[in-house]
Amino acid sequence: MVSNFVDVLVVVVGVLLGVAYFTLLERKALGSFHLRKGPCKVGIFGVCQPLADAVKLFSKEFFCPHVSASWAFLIAPGVGISVMCVTWTALYPTKALVSLVSLDVLIFLVLTSLNVYVVMVAGWASNSKYASLASNRGFAQAISYEVVLALISFCFVMLGKSFNFVVMSNTLVYYGFMVVMVVLCWSVVILAEVNRSPFDFVEAESELVSGYSVEYAGGGFALLFIAEYGNILFMSYFSVMLLFPCSWEVSWLVWGVSMFFKSMVVSYWFLWVRAALPRYRYDLLMLVCWKGVLPGALLGFMFCFGLGSMV
Repeated sequence: MVSNFVDVLVVVVGVLLGVAYFTLLERKALGSFHLRKGPCKVGIFGVCQPLADAVKLFSKEFFCPHVSASWAFLIAPGVGISVMCVTWTALYPTKALVSLVSLDVLIFLVLTSLNVYVVMVAGWASNSKYASLASNRGFAQAISYEVVLALISFCFVMLGKSFNFVVMSNTLVYYGFMVVMVVLCWSVVILAEVNRSPFDFVEAESELVSGYSVEYAGGGFALLFIAEYGNILFMSYFSVMLLFPCSWEVSWLVWGVSMFFKSMVVSYWFLWVRAALPRYRYDLLMLVCWKGVLPGALLGFMFCFGLGSMV
């Protein structure tokens, strides 16, 4: 029991530190894309900037708008970061050493779907027109692309013949040709699922507000921010497990190092897309889902079903 608690604590602390310094990487990368320095004053090369941001945000006043639903307004940020941490702790790699018959993919899909309710409740509880509009957009967007996310995930489940990440990775190494077929479709889906540019319609910076979190300040905004970036990091890890697997039979150390660096490459790709592409139009985003990505995912599902039944 104690060892399990320590493992979970290590994972949660590692994810929170990873989120903190991923924000620094994002600001440095965007600065490089824009031909400027980015954070460079706090600490050596700005390495203490995430800690300074955390102190600033959590020391500011946290208040509820007078006309808001205070109980929902207060619990939404906590639920958001809790769901993110549970996603990581439920699916961290050493769990596969205990059981090779776990349902990792199903757990991932269930926990990911809970993020929709965080966005919806936070926007509704704020009792703000901007926040409600952003949460409605985010709810429709997430529900639409979760259908495609589940279909593509089950394509790999049928090829790997397991719901466990490690077993899938060990099997999918031999299906490298599938990467070319689904990587474009998967790229669109994960960008829309985590509300990143060019599909960041939940935040809606063009409206000069912060989307569903416009009424949040201090610690509440920080918790929502941490949850969003934690989901980006986990989606990078999940994408590597599906698209660029590495067999763990050689060495767990080699497997871990390989997964770390490939996940960082995918995470950096999120930043690259944000700097390179303008925001899409919302109606076109929904048309891409229902008329483009979804039919492609259905074709891929039928192909993988046939291929998996023959192997």
